[in-house]
Amino acid sequence: MKFEDLLAYQKGFDLAMKIFNESKKFPKEEKYSLTDQIRRSSRSVCANMSEAYRKRLYPKHFISKLTDSDAENAETQTWLKFALACEYLSEEHYEILFMKSEEVGKLINYMINNPRKFGCKM
Repeated sequence: MKFEDLLAYQKGFDLAMKIFNESKKFPKEEKYSLTDQIRRSSRSVCANMSEAYRKRLYPKHFISKLTDSDAENAETQTWLKFALACEYLSEEHYEILFMKSEEVGKLINYMINNPRKFGCKM
C-alpha cells in the first residue's frame, strides 16, 4: 500500500484542491496572507500524512506526524472561518469545506488510535 491509497490522504488532497480553487476568488490583497495561509495549511495535512506513513515502522514518529497533520487540519478550519467572516466564502461553500475537513480529521484520528492497522508494530 502507498500513502496515496490512504482514504484520509485522498480526502485531504481533494479538500486542499477545493480550497485552492475557492481561494483563487479571494481578493488580491489577501494573496500573501489568508490565501497563502489556507493553501499552506490545507496542503500540509497531506504532506504530514505522507511523512507519517513512511515512518510507520516507528510508532511514536507515526503518531507524532499524524498529530501534526491533525493540527494543520485544525488550522485550515480556522482559516476557513476567517474566509467566511471576511465574506470571501459563501455560507454554503464554507459548510461544504468545513464538513470535508471534519471528515479528514476523523480519519486522521482513526489512524492515530489504530496504528497497527496501518503497518505499525507496537
